[in-house]
Amino acid sequence: MSHSPSAFHQPKAVWAVAFACVVSFMGIGLVDPILVPLSADLHASPSETTMLFTSYLVVTAVAMLITGWVSSRFGAKKTLIIGLTLIVAFAAAAGLSGSINEIVGFRAGWGIGNALFIATSLAVIVGAASGGFEGAIVLYETALGVGIATGPLIGGLLGDVSWRAPFFGVSVLMLIALVSTIVFVEPTPKPDKKSSITEPLVALKHRSLAITSVVGLLYNWAFFTILGYAPFLINMSPIKMGWVFFGWGILVALFAVFGAPTMKGRFGTARSLYVALGGMVVVSLVIGIWPDQKWLVIAAVITSGVFVGLNNTLVIAAVMSIAPVPRPVASATYGFVRFIGGGLAPFVAGKIVEHTDDNLHLPFLLGAVTAFVGALVLTLVQPALNKADTESHEAQSHEREDAEQAVLEVPVVEEEAILAEAAYQEDHQIAAQHPAAG
Repeated sequence: MSHSPSAFHQPKAVWAVAFACVVSFMGIGLVDPILVPLSADLHASPSETTMLFTSYLVVTAVAMLITGWVSSRFGAKKTLIIGLTLIVAFAAAAGLSGSINEIVGFRAGWGIGNALFIATSLAVIVGAASGGFEGAIVLYETALGVGIATGPLIGGLLGDVSWRAPFFGVSVLMLIALVSTIVFVEPTPKPDKKSSITEPLVALKHRSLAITSVVGLLYNWAFFTILGYAPFLINMSPIKMGWVFFGWGILVALFAVFGAPTMKGRFGTARSLYVALGGMVVVSLVIGIWPDQKWLVIAAVITSGVFVGLNNTLVIAAVMSIAPVPRPVASATYGFVRFIGGGLAPFVAGKIVEHTDDNLHLPFLLGAVTAFVGALVLTLVQPALNKADTESHEAQSHEREDAEQAVLEVPVVEEEAILAEAAYQEDHQIAAQHPAAG
Protein backbone atom coordinates (compact mmCIF):
# COMPACT_ATOMS: atom_id res chain seq x y z
CA MET A 1 0.00 0.00 0.00
CA SER A 2 1.36 3.45 -0.91
CA HIS A 3 1.40 6.24 1.66
CA SER A 4 1.07 9.94 0.84
CA PRO A 5 4.16 11.84 1.87
CA SER A 6 4.01 13.71 5.16
CA ALA A 7 3.87 17.49 5.18
CA PHE A 8 7.03 17.38 7.29
CA HIS A 9 9.12 15.15 4.98
CA GLN A 10 10.36 17.89 2.69
CA PRO A 11 13.38 18.81 0.58
CA LYS A 12 16.05 21.05 2.13
CA ALA A 13 14.87 23.99 0.01
CA VAL A 14 11.45 23.88 1.67
CA TRP A 15 12.95 23.76 5.17
CA ALA A 16 15.23 26.69 4.36
CA VAL A 17 12.28 28.88 3.33
CA ALA A 18 10.09 27.58 6.19
CA PHE A 19 12.80 28.55 8.70
CA ALA A 20 12.94 32.02 7.16
CA CYS A 21 9.13 32.20 7.48
CA VAL A 22 9.38 31.46 11.22
CA VAL A 23 11.92 34.26 11.71
CA SER A 24 9.92 36.65 9.52
CA PHE A 25 6.72 36.13 11.50
CA MET A 26 8.68 36.59 14.73
CA GLY A 27 9.02 40.24 13.73
CA ILE A 28 5.32 40.88 14.41
CA GLY A 29 5.52 40.48 18.19
CA LEU A 30 9.28 40.69 18.71
CA VAL A 31 9.29 44.33 19.83
CA ASP A 32 6.37 44.06 22.27
CA PRO A 33 8.47 43.10 25.33
CA ILE A 34 10.98 45.93 24.71
CA LEU A 35 8.58 48.81 24.03
CA VAL A 36 8.64 50.10 27.62
CA PRO A 37 12.45 49.91 28.26
CA LEU A 38 13.15 51.23 24.77
CA SER A 39 10.84 54.18 25.43
CA ALA A 40 12.59 54.87 28.75
CA ASP A 41 16.17 54.50 27.47
CA LEU A 42 15.64 56.67 24.40
CA HIS A 43 13.38 59.21 26.18
CA ALA A 44 10.58 58.59 23.68
CA SER A 45 6.84 58.97 24.26
CA PRO A 46 4.55 55.94 23.79
CA SER A 47 3.24 57.35 20.50
CA GLU A 48 6.81 57.76 19.22
CA THR A 49 7.68 54.23 20.32
CA THR A 50 4.61 52.67 18.69
CA MET A 51 5.88 54.10 15.42
CA LEU A 52 7.99 50.91 15.36
CA PHE A 53 4.74 49.17 14.41
CA THR A 54 3.47 51.97 12.19
CA SER A 55 6.55 52.36 10.01
CA TYR A 56 6.98 48.59 9.72
CA LEU A 57 3.37 47.75 8.84
CA VAL A 58 2.47 50.78 6.70
CA VAL A 59 5.59 50.35 4.59
CA THR A 60 4.87 46.61 4.39
CA ALA A 61 1.37 47.50 3.17
CA VAL A 62 2.60 49.83 0.45
CA ALA A 63 5.37 47.42 -0.55
CA MET A 64 2.76 44.66 -1.03
CA LEU A 65 1.67 46.59 -4.11
CA ILE A 66 5.04 46.08 -5.82
CA THR A 67 5.84 42.51 -4.80
CA GLY A 68 4.17 40.97 -7.85
CA TRP A 69 5.91 43.47 -10.13
CA VAL A 70 9.31 42.62 -8.61
CA SER A 71 8.93 38.82 -8.55
CA SER A 72 7.66 38.70 -12.13
CA ARG A 73 10.85 40.44 -13.29
CA PHE A 74 13.48 38.81 -11.07
CA GLY A 75 11.96 35.41 -10.31
CA ALA A 76 10.95 34.01 -6.92
CA LYS A 77 14.40 33.03 -5.62
CA LYS A 78 16.00 36.40 -6.36
CA THR A 79 13.02 38.16 -4.80
CA LEU A 80 13.42 36.04 -1.66
CA ILE A 81 17.13 36.87 -1.51
CA ILE A 82 16.47 40.60 -1.92
CA GLY A 83 13.84 40.54 0.84
CA LEU A 84 15.98 38.54 3.26
CA THR A 85 19.03 40.73 2.62
CA LEU A 86 17.01 43.85 3.44
CA ILE A 87 15.75 42.30 6.69
CA VAL A 88 19.27 41.27 7.75
CA ALA A 89 20.67 44.75 7.06
CA PHE A 90 17.86 46.84 8.57
CA ALA A 91 17.40 44.65 11.67
CA ALA A 92 21.12 45.01 12.45
CA ALA A 93 20.97 48.75 11.78
CA ALA A 94 18.02 49.08 14.19
CA GLY A 95 20.11 47.39 16.89
CA LEU A 96 22.92 49.90 16.33
CA SER A 97 20.60 52.93 16.44
CA GLY A 98 20.95 55.75 18.93
CA SER A 99 17.51 57.33 18.66
CA ILE A 100 13.89 56.29 18.28
CA ASN A 101 13.66 58.03 14.89
CA GLU A 102 16.55 55.95 13.55
CA ILE A 103 14.89 52.71 14.68
CA VAL A 104 11.58 53.79 13.15
CA GLY A 105 13.34 54.48 9.84
CA PHE A 106 15.16 51.16 9.84
CA ARG A 107 11.95 49.32 10.72
CA ALA A 108 10.48 50.85 7.55
CA GLY A 109 13.30 49.33 5.49
CA TRP A 110 12.70 46.06 7.33
CA GLY A 111 9.05 46.29 6.23
CA ILE A 112 10.03 46.46 2.54
CA GLY A 113 12.12 43.31 2.90
CA ASN A 114 9.34 41.60 4.83
CA ALA A 115 6.77 42.35 2.12
CA LEU A 116 9.01 40.95 -0.62
CA PHE A 117 9.65 37.83 1.42
CA ILE A 118 6.07 37.17 2.58
CA ALA A 119 4.61 37.61 -0.90
CA THR A 120 7.05 35.10 -2.40
CA SER A 121 7.73 32.51 0.29
CA LEU A 122 4.43 30.62 0.03
CA ALA A 123 4.77 30.28 -3.74
CA VAL A 124 8.30 28.88 -3.33
CA ILE A 125 7.19 26.39 -0.65
CA VAL A 126 4.26 25.23 -2.79
CA GLY A 127 6.53 24.82 -5.80
CA ALA A 128 9.22 22.83 -3.99
CA ALA A 129 7.20 20.88 -1.42
CA SER A 130 6.44 17.19 -1.60
CA GLY A 131 2.96 16.06 -0.70
CA GLY A 132 1.09 18.55 -2.84
CA PHE A 133 -0.56 21.89 -2.15
CA GLU A 134 -2.26 20.90 1.11
CA GLY A 135 1.00 19.66 2.64
CA ALA A 136 2.71 22.92 1.67
CA ILE A 137 -0.07 24.98 3.28
CA VAL A 138 0.16 22.97 6.51
CA LEU A 139 3.89 23.57 6.66
CA TYR A 140 3.50 27.29 5.91
CA GLU A 141 0.81 27.81 8.54
CA THR A 142 2.89 25.84 11.05
CA ALA A 143 5.83 28.16 10.38
CA LEU A 144 3.53 31.16 10.77
CA GLY A 145 2.22 29.86 14.09
CA VAL A 146 5.66 29.05 15.48
CA GLY A 147 6.95 32.48 14.45
CA ILE A 148 4.06 34.43 15.96
CA ALA A 149 4.22 32.41 19.20
CA THR A 150 7.99 32.50 19.72
CA GLY A 151 8.61 36.09 18.57
CA PRO A 152 7.53 37.76 21.84
CA LEU A 153 9.29 35.12 23.95
CA ILE A 154 12.60 35.57 22.13
CA GLY A 155 12.09 39.33 22.27
CA GLY A 156 11.62 39.05 26.03
CA LEU A 157 14.60 36.73 26.62
CA LEU A 158 16.97 38.87 24.56
CA GLY A 159 15.33 42.11 25.70
CA ASP A 160 16.14 41.20 29.29
CA VAL A 161 19.80 41.65 28.29
CA SER A 162 19.27 44.81 26.22
CA TRP A 163 16.60 46.30 24.00
CA ARG A 164 19.16 46.08 21.18
CA ALA A 165 19.57 42.30 21.47
CA PRO A 166 16.26 41.27 19.78
CA PHE A 167 17.20 43.27 16.67
CA PHE A 168 20.63 41.64 16.47
CA GLY A 169 19.05 38.24 17.13
CA VAL A 170 16.68 38.57 14.18
CA SER A 171 19.52 39.77 11.96
CA VAL A 172 21.64 36.70 12.79
CA LEU A 173 18.75 34.27 12.33
CA MET A 174 17.79 35.84 9.02
CA LEU A 175 21.41 35.69 7.88
CA ILE A 176 21.29 31.92 8.46
CA ALA A 177 18.03 31.78 6.50
CA LEU A 178 19.56 33.86 3.70
CA VAL A 179 22.56 31.56 3.33
CA SER A 180 20.30 28.48 3.43
CA THR A 181 18.07 29.96 0.74
CA ILE A 182 21.02 30.74 -1.51
CA VAL A 183 22.45 27.23 -1.08
CA PHE A 184 19.36 25.01 -1.10
CA VAL A 185 16.66 26.78 -3.15
CA GLU A 186 16.93 26.08 -6.87
CA PRO A 187 16.83 29.05 -9.28
CA THR A 188 13.27 29.76 -10.34
CA PRO A 189 12.29 30.87 -13.84
CA LYS A 190 10.70 34.24 -14.40
CA PRO A 191 6.94 34.13 -15.08
CA ASP A 192 5.88 34.31 -18.71
CA LYS A 193 3.67 37.30 -17.95
CA LYS A 194 5.04 40.32 -16.09
CA SER A 195 2.71 41.76 -13.46
CA SER A 196 1.55 45.35 -13.55
CA ILE A 197 2.32 47.51 -10.53
CA THR A 198 -1.27 48.80 -10.56
CA GLU A 199 -3.01 45.39 -10.46
CA PRO A 200 -3.61 45.28 -6.67
CA LEU A 201 -5.08 48.79 -6.68
CA VAL A 202 -7.23 48.16 -9.76
CA ALA A 203 -8.56 45.02 -8.03
CA LEU A 204 -10.23 47.26 -5.41
CA LYS A 205 -12.88 48.13 -8.00
CA HIS A 206 -14.35 44.70 -7.31
CA ARG A 207 -16.94 45.22 -4.58
CA SER A 208 -16.52 41.89 -2.79
CA LEU A 209 -12.73 42.21 -2.53
CA ALA A 210 -12.87 45.85 -1.44
CA ILE A 211 -15.49 45.23 1.27
CA THR A 212 -13.75 42.15 2.68
CA SER A 213 -10.45 44.04 2.75
CA VAL A 214 -12.12 46.83 4.74
CA VAL A 215 -13.31 44.19 7.24
CA GLY A 216 -9.65 43.17 7.54
CA LEU A 217 -8.57 46.77 8.11
CA LEU A 218 -11.15 47.32 10.87
CA TYR A 219 -10.30 44.05 12.61
CA ASN A 220 -6.56 44.79 12.37
CA TRP A 221 -7.17 48.19 13.96
CA ALA A 222 -8.54 46.48 17.09
CA PHE A 223 -5.85 43.79 16.96
CA PHE A 224 -2.86 46.12 16.71
CA THR A 225 -4.26 48.54 19.29
CA ILE A 226 -3.98 45.65 21.74
CA LEU A 227 -0.65 44.38 20.42
CA GLY A 228 0.96 47.81 20.16
CA TYR A 229 -0.38 49.71 23.17
CA ALA A 230 -1.34 47.14 25.82
CA PRO A 231 2.36 46.68 26.81
CA PHE A 232 2.30 50.22 28.24
CA LEU A 233 -0.59 49.19 30.51
CA ILE A 234 1.06 45.94 31.61
CA ASN A 235 4.49 47.57 32.12
CA MET A 236 6.47 44.51 33.23
CA SER A 237 10.06 43.40 32.66
CA PRO A 238 10.87 42.25 29.09
CA ILE A 239 11.02 38.57 30.05
CA LYS A 240 7.67 38.67 31.87
CA MET A 241 6.15 40.58 28.98
CA GLY A 242 7.60 37.97 26.65
CA TRP A 243 5.79 35.19 28.51
CA VAL A 244 2.50 37.11 28.39
CA PHE A 245 2.68 37.51 24.63
CA PHE A 246 4.02 33.98 24.21
CA GLY A 247 0.74 32.78 25.72
CA TRP A 248 -1.08 35.09 23.33
CA GLY A 249 0.93 33.75 20.38
CA ILE A 250 0.27 30.11 21.25
CA LEU A 251 -3.48 30.78 21.11
CA VAL A 252 -3.09 32.68 17.83
CA ALA A 253 -1.30 29.71 16.29
CA LEU A 254 -3.69 27.04 17.62
CA PHE A 255 -6.87 28.82 16.59
CA ALA A 256 -5.48 29.89 13.20
CA VAL A 257 -4.38 26.38 12.24
CA PHE A 258 -7.02 24.23 13.98
CA GLY A 259 -9.85 26.37 15.36
CA ALA A 260 -10.71 28.40 12.26
CA PRO A 261 -11.05 25.43 9.84
CA THR A 262 -13.21 23.57 12.39
CA MET A 263 -15.52 26.54 12.92
CA LYS A 264 -15.71 27.28 9.20
CA GLY A 265 -16.67 23.67 8.45
CA ARG A 266 -19.35 23.62 11.13
CA PHE A 267 -20.84 27.13 10.99
CA GLY A 268 -19.65 28.64 7.69
CA THR A 269 -17.26 31.51 7.05
CA ALA A 270 -19.61 34.42 7.78
CA ARG A 271 -21.04 33.16 11.08
CA SER A 272 -17.58 32.13 12.28
CA LEU A 273 -16.30 35.61 11.50
CA TYR A 274 -19.14 37.21 13.45
CA VAL A 275 -18.07 35.17 16.49
CA ALA A 276 -14.40 36.12 16.00
CA LEU A 277 -15.14 39.82 15.53
CA GLY A 278 -17.52 39.75 18.50
CA GLY A 279 -14.73 38.29 20.59
CA MET A 280 -12.45 41.16 19.58
CA VAL A 281 -15.16 43.61 20.65
CA VAL A 282 -15.40 41.98 24.09
CA VAL A 283 -11.65 41.82 24.88
CA SER A 284 -11.19 45.39 23.63
CA LEU A 285 -14.02 46.56 25.89
CA VAL A 286 -12.55 44.73 28.89
CA ILE A 287 -9.21 46.49 28.45
CA GLY A 288 -10.90 49.81 27.68
CA ILE A 289 -13.14 49.73 30.75
CA TRP A 290 -10.51 48.48 33.22
CA PRO A 291 -7.12 49.65 31.82
CA ASP A 292 -5.65 50.04 35.33
CA GLN A 293 -6.38 46.42 36.34
CA LYS A 294 -3.08 44.86 35.24
CA TRP A 295 -3.99 41.19 35.65
CA LEU A 296 -7.34 41.66 33.95
CA VAL A 297 -5.57 43.38 31.05
CA ILE A 298 -3.08 40.49 30.86
CA ALA A 299 -5.91 37.95 30.79
CA ALA A 300 -7.71 39.91 28.06
CA VAL A 301 -4.53 40.24 25.98
CA ILE A 302 -3.83 36.50 26.15
CA THR A 303 -7.47 35.66 25.41
CA SER A 304 -7.44 37.96 22.39
CA GLY A 305 -5.09 35.43 20.78
CA VAL A 306 -8.10 33.15 20.24
CA PHE A 307 -9.93 35.78 18.18
CA VAL A 308 -6.80 37.01 16.40
CA GLY A 309 -6.07 33.46 15.24
CA LEU A 310 -9.65 32.93 14.07
CA ASN A 311 -9.82 36.27 12.27
CA ASN A 312 -6.42 35.87 10.59
CA THR A 313 -7.45 32.63 8.90
CA LEU A 314 -11.13 33.37 8.32
CA VAL A 315 -10.72 36.80 6.72
CA ILE A 316 -8.02 35.49 4.38
CA ALA A 317 -10.28 32.54 3.52
CA ALA A 318 -13.10 34.99 2.83
CA VAL A 319 -10.92 37.09 0.55
CA MET A 320 -9.68 34.08 -1.40
CA SER A 321 -13.12 32.52 -1.76
CA ILE A 322 -14.97 35.51 -3.24
CA ALA A 323 -12.29 37.67 -4.88
CA PRO A 324 -12.86 37.74 -8.68
CA VAL A 325 -9.12 38.16 -9.40
CA PRO A 326 -6.11 35.79 -9.28
CA ARG A 327 -5.13 34.81 -5.76
CA PRO A 328 -1.71 36.53 -5.74
CA VAL A 329 -3.40 39.80 -6.72
CA ALA A 330 -6.15 39.33 -4.12
CA SER A 331 -3.53 38.61 -1.45
CA ALA A 332 -1.54 41.74 -2.32
CA THR A 333 -4.69 43.90 -2.34
CA TYR A 334 -5.91 42.56 0.99
CA GLY A 335 -2.44 42.84 2.54
CA PHE A 336 -2.19 46.47 1.44
CA VAL A 337 -5.53 47.47 2.97
CA ARG A 338 -5.34 45.53 6.23
CA PHE A 339 -1.76 46.49 7.09
CA ILE A 340 -2.72 50.16 6.76
CA GLY A 341 -5.15 49.64 9.66
CA GLY A 342 -2.66 47.63 11.67
CA GLY A 343 0.08 50.20 11.17
CA LEU A 344 -1.92 53.30 12.07
CA ALA A 345 -3.74 51.89 15.12
CA PRO A 346 -0.86 51.86 17.69
CA PHE A 347 0.28 55.36 16.68
CA VAL A 348 -3.26 56.75 16.89
CA ALA A 349 -3.67 55.06 20.28
CA GLY A 350 -0.60 56.86 21.60
CA LYS A 351 -1.74 60.22 20.24
CA ILE A 352 -5.23 59.78 21.72
CA VAL A 353 -3.77 59.16 25.17
CA GLU A 354 -1.38 62.10 24.90
CA HIS A 355 -4.10 64.53 23.82
CA THR A 356 -6.78 63.42 26.31
CA ASP A 357 -4.86 63.80 29.60
CA ASP A 358 -3.62 60.20 29.65
CA ASN A 359 -7.07 58.73 29.10
CA LEU A 360 -6.18 55.04 28.67
CA HIS A 361 -9.78 54.00 28.01
CA LEU A 362 -10.31 55.59 24.62
CA PRO A 363 -7.87 53.69 22.33
CA PHE A 364 -9.34 50.32 23.32
CA LEU A 365 -12.93 51.55 23.21
CA LEU A 366 -12.15 52.77 19.69
CA GLY A 367 -10.76 49.32 18.92
CA ALA A 368 -14.02 47.76 20.11
CA VAL A 369 -15.97 50.13 17.85
CA THR A 370 -13.84 49.30 14.80
CA ALA A 371 -14.28 45.54 15.34
CA PHE A 372 -18.05 46.04 15.73
CA VAL A 373 -18.20 48.14 12.55
CA GLY A 374 -16.19 45.38 10.84
CA ALA A 375 -18.96 42.93 11.71
CA LEU A 376 -21.56 45.33 10.26
CA VAL A 377 -19.55 45.74 7.05
CA LEU A 378 -19.29 41.95 6.80
CA THR A 379 -23.07 41.71 6.33
CA LEU A 380 -22.62 43.32 2.90
CA VAL A 381 -20.72 40.28 1.60
CA GLN A 382 -22.41 37.56 3.67
CA PRO A 383 -24.50 36.27 0.71
CA ALA A 384 -21.35 35.90 -1.39
CA LEU A 385 -19.57 34.08 1.46
CA ASN A 386 -22.53 31.73 1.98
CA LYS A 387 -22.58 30.97 -1.75
CA ALA A 388 -18.84 30.27 -1.76
CA ASP A 389 -19.23 27.93 1.25
CA THR A 390 -22.06 26.05 -0.48
CA GLU A 391 -20.01 25.62 -3.66
CA SER A 392 -17.04 24.43 -1.62
CA HIS A 393 -19.16 21.85 0.25
CA GLU A 394 -20.65 20.61 -3.03
CA ALA A 395 -17.21 20.24 -4.57
CA GLN A 396 -15.95 18.33 -1.52
CA SER A 397 -19.06 16.13 -1.59
CA HIS A 398 -18.46 15.27 -5.24
CA GLU A 399 -14.83 14.46 -4.47
CA ARG A 400 -15.92 12.11 -1.66
CA GLU A 401 -18.49 10.43 -3.91
CA ASP A 402 -15.87 9.91 -6.61
CA ALA A 403 -13.46 8.47 -4.05
CA GLU A 404 -16.13 6.13 -2.63
CA GLN A 405 -17.09 5.00 -6.13
CA ALA A 406 -13.45 4.27 -6.90
CA VAL A 407 -13.22 2.17 -3.72
CA LEU A 408 -16.36 0.23 -4.69
CA GLU A 409 -14.99 -0.43 -8.16
CA VAL A 410 -11.70 -1.84 -6.89
CA PRO A 411 -13.09 -5.29 -5.89
CA VAL A 412 -14.76 -5.61 -9.29
CA VAL A 413 -11.55 -4.75 -11.08
CA GLU A 414 -9.58 -7.12 -8.85
CA GLU A 415 -12.12 -9.93 -9.47
CA GLU A 416 -11.86 -9.44 -13.24
CA ALA A 417 -8.08 -9.52 -13.00
CA ILE A 418 -8.20 -12.77 -10.98
CA LEU A 419 -10.56 -14.42 -13.48
CA ALA A 420 -8.41 -13.29 -16.38
CA GLU A 421 -5.30 -14.69 -14.69
CA ALA A 422 -7.07 -17.99 -13.97
CA ALA A 423 -8.19 -18.28 -17.59
CA TYR A 424 -4.67 -17.54 -18.76
CA GLN A 425 -3.19 -20.22 -16.45
CA GLU A 426 -5.79 -22.76 -17.62
CA ASP A 427 -5.02 -22.07 -21.27
CA HIS A 428 -1.30 -22.28 -20.51
CA GLN A 429 -1.73 -25.71 -18.88
CA ILE A 430 -3.79 -27.03 -21.82
CA ALA A 431 -1.16 -25.80 -24.25
CA ALA A 432 1.56 -27.50 -22.20
CA GLN A 433 -0.33 -30.79 -22.20
CA HIS A 434 -1.14 -30.67 -25.92
CA PRO A 435 1.76 -28.92 -27.71
CA ALA A 436 0.27 -29.63 -31.12
CA ALA A 437 -2.76 -27.57 -30.30
CA GLY A 438 -0.65 -24.48 -30.35
